Amino acid sequence: MSNDFNVGASNTVQISVATRYIEEQSLPEQHKYVYSYTVSICNQGIEEVQLLSRYWHITDANDKVQEVQGIGVVGEQPTIAPGEDYTYTSGTVMATPTGLMKGYYTMKSASGLQFDAEIPVFALVQPHALH
Repeated sequence: MSNDFNVGASNTVQISVATRYIEEQSLPEQHKYVYSYTVSICNQGIEEVQLLSRYWHITDANDKVQEVQGIGVVGEQPTIAPGEDYTYTSGTVMATPTGLMKGYYTMKSASGLQFDAEIPVFALVQPHALH
């Protein structure tokens, strides 16, 4: 999944996400399904940008919603230079084998413009769950 987010001519951020089911940490008999997600944020604009905070909206197959928000990602508030990218891996635990995630990052450009870079919906699905 990939999304280009444009804020004027100077701020273009591309976000891509890859997910993985972590079978060795999951306990299906206890309704615990663990997923990792790796996010890559590429600054395709002409100004440096900083990731200030994150918001995640996670929905499992029973329509139970978890909302996660906080400062930065994985303990960092990275600054991303033009043409550079920042990649990190994190994870989530759900009570069902499948779910959906979406959210946004609040970013700030070098010129002081604050904007939200949207992360469109992506699926959390076990590899053998799809035919």
